[in-house]
Amino acid sequence: MNRVVKVMSRGRPGGTSFMEDYTYHFASTDQVLGAHMLEVCPSIAGDKPRVEVHRHTIGIKKDIARLIFSGATGPAMNISTIDMGTRFRMIVNEVDTVAPPEDMPNLPVAKALWEPRPNLEVAGAAWIHAGGAHHSVYTQGITLDQIADFAEIAGVELVIIGADTTIRDFKQELRHNAVYYHLNQGV
Repeated sequence: MNRVVKVMSRGRPGGTSFMEDYTYHFASTDQVLGAHMLEVCPSIAGDKPRVEVHRHTIGIKKDIARLIFSGATGPAMNISTIDMGTRFRMIVNEVDTVAPPEDMPNLPVAKALWEPRPNLEVAGAAWIHAGGAHHSVYTQGITLDQIADFAEIAGVELVIIGADTTIRDFKQELRHNAVYYHLNQGV
């Protein structure tokens, strides 16, 4: 999915990267810090990435050069595609990327800090109900309409977690989708 979104966003402003929810910040506004060791693409950087050498301790123990930056602020999406056995499901969570409130010298990796829509509690629960994966595609390079068009063309189920999402309605949508995709294959 990362490659598909990168191709879709080619020549457009905003970047796309492989990502994971690295850690959560629970406060008056809950936030997610996205990162993934050395694999976050500099296309999402909000400022010029810098190169630093730091000790790597996962898998190998040696000094590694790495890019350090924070993601550009603004609206973005996290996308997860999963195999449902009889169909594929694409899960999209709309997010708002924000500037980190302070430097993070003990996290020498590329990262992005975002606030999920409608909030972390609902977005996290909906992501789990839909079967969202641990890793995702993070993008500011395409629009929700573009990913919806792609899902339709590819015949992929699409569920969106956004500002108006409620768990009750989201679970009902998943149930309706299950019936639709079952009947669409013929009885």
